Amino acid sequence: MVREITLRQAGGSVTATLPKDMADRLHVKPGDKVYAIETDRGVLLTPYDPNFEHALDAFQQVRRQYRNTLKRLAE
Repeated sequence: MVREITLRQAGGSVTATLPKDMADRLHVKPGDKVYAIETDRGVLLTPYDPNFEHALDAFQQVRRQYRNTLKRLAE
């Protein structure tokens, strides 16, 4: 979905306000953190931490490598 959002001055910063229906779909509320990722096509706002994806990939690799050890520890 594409929505036009007007940027506003707030002190020394520039702010953007998400429409309520969009915030509801993204499950974000006032005080939540979102991540602004600069891409070659513009800026992507996401409620998901991009570093978490890398940590999850590393965990998956370790889990595969030590599968038997982790099973024994879980007993």
